[in-house]
Amino acid sequence: MNRFSELYEKILRDLEKNLPEFLTYHDLNHTKLVLEKAIFIGKKEQISAKELLLLKIAAIYHDTGYKVSNENHEAESCKIAESELPYFGFNSHEIGQICEMIMATKIPQQPKTTLEGILADADLEYLGTYEYNLISQKLYNEVKHFRPDLTDKQWLEIQIGFLSKHHYHTKFCKRNREPKKLENLQKIKERLRLIS
Repeated sequence: MNRFSELYEKILRDLEKNLPEFLTYHDLNHTKLVLEKAIFIGKKEQISAKELLLLKIAAIYHDTGYKVSNENHEAESCKIAESELPYFGFNSHEIGQICEMIMATKIPQQPKTTLEGILADADLEYLGTYEYNLISQKLYNEVKHFRPDLTDKQWLEIQIGFLSKHHYHTKFCKRNREPKKLENLQKIKERLRLIS
């Protein structure tokens, strides 16, 4: 078994066992989806095999911090990666790159490198897809756990603000996800008009 496969199995078992049940969005499926999208976008952006390995590691670790806290979970994810990755033969430079990628998923996203931009886009790729409504409903359910008084109207307003400010970082997502994201944004604005 290679390093990535070993880590993948370990992280997925760990998340399945230790993530709180109220995380309906930041769950095991989200980590799997972000990994899948990171690989897909990484190949479109023509990164090297070595870069792809580090990107995949960052993708599987990026939300492990939710086991510890829902606040500042990116920093918690980095602590977990820093404590575990040396045992799998990763050096401090590689671990630093992995942590920078994880931190680049923090909202508002401010990636500085190609790899950071790829992971940031993989994390929010769904905004510009037909899956948007389904996935944003999972996020709504999760947010409701922390804010039980949140209304549908408030949620739509939050989503409009978020999608309006968001922008993709990779050539692939700018070209292939931005148009659908803007379409999704218009639909949310229409729904808000109907209930206002």
